[in-house]
Amino acid sequence: MEPTVIYKEDDFLVINKPAGLIVHGVNGKDEKSVVSWLAENYPETQVVGDDTEQRGGIVHRLDRDTSGVMIIPRTQEAFLFFKNLFQTKTVHKTYMALVYGAPKDKKGTIDKPIGLNSGTVKRTVHVKNAKMVKDAVTDYEVIKTFEIDGIKVSLVCVSPRTGRTHQIRVHMASINCPIVGDVLYGPKKPLIKISRQFLHADSIEFPTPRGNRLTISADMPPELAVLVQ
Repeated sequence: MEPTVIYKEDDFLVINKPAGLIVHGVNGKDEKSVVSWLAENYPETQVVGDDTEQRGGIVHRLDRDTSGVMIIPRTQEAFLFFKNLFQTKTVHKTYMALVYGAPKDKKGTIDKPIGLNSGTVKRTVHVKNAKMVKDAVTDYEVIKTFEIDGIKVSLVCVSPRTGRTHQIRVHMASINCPIVGDVLYGPKKPLIKISRQFLHADSIEFPTPRGNRLTISADMPPELAVLVQ
């Protein structure tokens, strides 16, 4: 279980991260991560970033069970460049998600602040008693609605304007369309057999340090693609 390099320049990479692989390690745990893979294969990344001891080469992240595209800076100059792009919302990210049911509107925007439920790792849009509340905005468009084993689902293209932890998962659950396979925000008992949550970072569009603009996509993993073919 390793990332695949799908684009490379001297000062940055774009990888396709597999589901199940954590981006950076947890203190006290010896677990394979994107950071440890980078240390082995692109050691120059380990002196890049704000926290080089734990997160060398990391300028943004994906949840453990989310697959797809990630930008990896290889120099400190590139790190600062991409960090500014993310802070100024100059990077456009598109995800594919399979959700239960169907949103009321085929195309729409979810504009709901997200906070942390006290004493848990769960985020929520019910922020009255939540901590660390931040604005969060997600655009979505339904690609198709169909049934799997008699259960109504929708394939949705999702574009987060902000980058909050669990944002897409929380926002889709907030409109009663939780992501298939998401045990934290969806049904505790799976209604559809799947080995992971159906959330894939499909593409990323951004300017490079040289001024040209790139759009890079990552193929949907077979375990997800088989459900929507």
